[in-house]
Amino acid sequence: MYGGGMGWGWGAIAFLFGLLMIAGIVVLVIVAVRMLRGGGGGGAMQWQGGANRYPQGGPMQGGVMPGGLSGARQILDERFARGEIGAEEYQERRRFMDG
Repeated sequence: MYGGGMGWGWGAIAFLFGLLMIAGIVVLVIVAVRMLRGGGGGGAMQWQGGANRYPQGGPMQGGVMPGGLSGARQILDERFARGEIGAEEYQERRRFMDG
């Protein structure tokens, strides 16, 4: 009925489609993991604050940031600066941290 030359063409297309599907799933998993680890928001803004942000290899040095602030206080300040929390919540959380 059909010629023998058609089988390889469709087989190659099916193989490439399968590879593209697998690559797409891998990309989706990577994006989902990054969003979950980063709090889910921020996109490009969050990416800028990546691993190279602290040249000594990490944000905390004995519980204190290089600038002298605690890690929690630094995070709070950054969230306020990005507009994630309002002034009232910022002040309330600072009072709680300061004891």
